[in-house]
Amino acid sequence: MEENVRAGRCVVAVDGPSGSGKSTVSRRLAVDLGARYLDTGAMYRAITWAVLRSGVDLADAAAVGKVAGEVDLRIGTDPQGYGVTVDGTGVDQEIRGPEVTGAVSAVAAVPAVRALLVARQRELIAQAGRIVVEGRDIGAVVAPDADLKVYLTASEAARARRRSAEDAADVTATAADLARRDRLDSTRTVNPLRQTDDAVELDTTELGIDEVVAQLRELLTERGVA
Repeated sequence: MEENVRAGRCVVAVDGPSGSGKSTVSRRLAVDLGARYLDTGAMYRAITWAVLRSGVDLADAAAVGKVAGEVDLRIGTDPQGYGVTVDGTGVDQEIRGPEVTGAVSAVAAVPAVRALLVARQRELIAQAGRIVVEGRDIGAVVAPDADLKVYLTASEAARARRRSAEDAADVTATAADLARRDRLDSTRTVNPLRQTDDAVELDTTELGIDEVVAQLRELLTERGVA
């Protein structure tokens, strides 16, 4: 994608809970902008996969932080085909499994893990210059000087329906898991999920992907960075 990345800085921070449409919208917007794309959630999932593989106790923050600091985590930033590797092993499918999903909030709450990944995310943003970044703490912590901060949300029912369709899972069970993750991510001590005062909130419950992307493009055009 190198030849398709346009010149000029443009950093878009997309935050919000699971199932709000962050990934799909962020990738589509990045393609439209000729920009890079960074899925910070995939980075936390990759570390979680490594922690689970190591066998350390998830409640042992020091041990979890040690594993995070020792693994070689790499992630691509091409919105049309990025990949995630841990110590040279591709883990794109593995990090989306139920075991990682069930443990990622606990691992992501460890201060050492967050410090490590936030620093890496900032490096990737600086290298790209033109990038759409999605996650839970992008506008507040990772890229507080982003050109556009967006907080995507949707009704609990819509979020559960979307995520269960993606995972081919039971809607009721998915809703319960999303509620659990929302609670953990929004109440953790370090860098909790929250909407910044300068973020534009966009409810995607009744909107299609194209409509959401079009609204974001309009906001960027108004800021002169599209």
